[in-house]
Amino acid sequence: MDSQDPSNPLREHDLLMTRRRFFGKAAKSLGAGFGALAMNSLLAPELRALTGANKPSALDLSAAPSLNRAVGPHFKPKAKRVIYLHMEGAPSQLDLYDYKPGLRARFNQDMPESIRGEQRLTGMTSGQARFPIAPSIFKFSRYKNQQDGLWLSELLPHTGSVANEMCMIKSMHTEAINHEPAITFFQTGNQQPGRPSFGSWMSYGLGSANENLPTFIVMITQGIGNMQALSARFWGSGYLPSEHQGSKLRSGADPVLYLRNPEGVSRKDRRRMLDLVADLNEKEYQRSFDPEVHARISQYEMAYRMQMSVPELTDFSDESESTLEMYGPDVRTPGTFAANCLMARRLAERGVRFIQLYMRGWDQHGNLPSELRAQTKAIDQAQAALLKDLKRRGLLDDTLVLSAGEFGRTVYSQGALTTENYGRDHHPRCFSVWTAGGGMKRGISYGETDDFSYNIVKDPVEVHDLHATMLHCLGFHHEQLGYRSQGRDMRLTDVFGHVNHDLLA
Repeated sequence: MDSQDPSNPLREHDLLMTRRRFFGKAAKSLGAGFGALAMNSLLAPELRALTGANKPSALDLSAAPSLNRAVGPHFKPKAKRVIYLHMEGAPSQLDLYDYKPGLRARFNQDMPESIRGEQRLTGMTSGQARFPIAPSIFKFSRYKNQQDGLWLSELLPHTGSVANEMCMIKSMHTEAINHEPAITFFQTGNQQPGRPSFGSWMSYGLGSANENLPTFIVMITQGIGNMQALSARFWGSGYLPSEHQGSKLRSGADPVLYLRNPEGVSRKDRRRMLDLVADLNEKEYQRSFDPEVHARISQYEMAYRMQMSVPELTDFSDESESTLEMYGPDVRTPGTFAANCLMARRLAERGVRFIQLYMRGWDQHGNLPSELRAQTKAIDQAQAALLKDLKRRGLLDDTLVLSAGEFGRTVYSQGALTTENYGRDHHPRCFSVWTAGGGMKRGISYGETDDFSYNIVKDPVEVHDLHATMLHCLGFHHEQLGYRSQGRDMRLTDVFGHVNHDLLA
């Protein structure tokens, strides 16, 4: 049949050829191909000299630090892994961490305009006639730390027992004022979706320390109260290869969907099928040079190994009774924050690089006191047990633990205010987060806010600064951990961020 005949199916195939396939075929037939020619033209002269060749076919791509290759730590790290507790919805710093006893004398007074100024408000409170000050109804206690003591709410007595391990940052601030962009910003370093998450960067930068488990694992706990949307892109890989995206562990009988073999399919059958699929994918890669093909091969193999590793991981029967009691009664219920904290420790000791726990339900625009009591009851004992458990097993020194929301809450009440009930709106101007272990200072409180916990008056910390500092603990210069996408080298901190050496041990 004539190859130019419109009815010839091969002609249709040629017409549908993508640019990627075209250049891939060209590369296959011309040695290094046009891709290497273009890359060689982009490399700096000194890098071309370093390779010892100017010809594309002789170009050593491994010499280029920004050519989409995992680099490993740039220097000896303090931390080998991260456990990130994200309190989705934004906990109230005023009711948990940022003690402001002077506010009680200002109950129901209008917040001074000089404090609020022209700052942006959400559409939920911008039309309020008044901005009545709502002091916290909860008592605070002072717990021993390396400085003069850390003030914590009465809602967090167990957390107070590990105050000497915590680095409390009271001067965090962010640009975003609504949940979706604020969570996206905290997870990816940008308010716009599509960027790789922090965990994906760690998977890419550090690589795997356990061939039977993913490098980045996510777990979710359903909290109490108003739930914000939780998008899978928060743990997505963006423009990084898809093998670096987070793997979600579910509660219940099937922690990972479709991991078990169907009835009648043996493990030997599964192995034969994967080998056949891998051969076909390898042929596709030789034809298209699409790196995602190799990513898929890697993911299939990981799923096969997880068929053995995940059941053992999720079985708590080898944990001592004293350990289970330390995490609290909820630890025996899959999906609870306590169960996920214990799972986080088990993942950490198995070499998983980035472990992220989402706790939903912190968006308390109304009825804050009762909802906050329930939320803190769910996390307090468990997060304290996690730090104690890591420490006694020798893991806390090289595990960086972070607990953070996406922003803070206002000092004024949203809606009605009574002596026993109030709500708080979103507040990006200041909020509190804490870290522990992994090269951060222990037992300190850093940064200060004004008398209303509304503006920062000392040592502000921006989200990019926190990311840069955490990357430093993990052995990376944040300016150098990059990946080329759409013609430029991208990174978690973009063109921002500074390492805060005051926070480093």
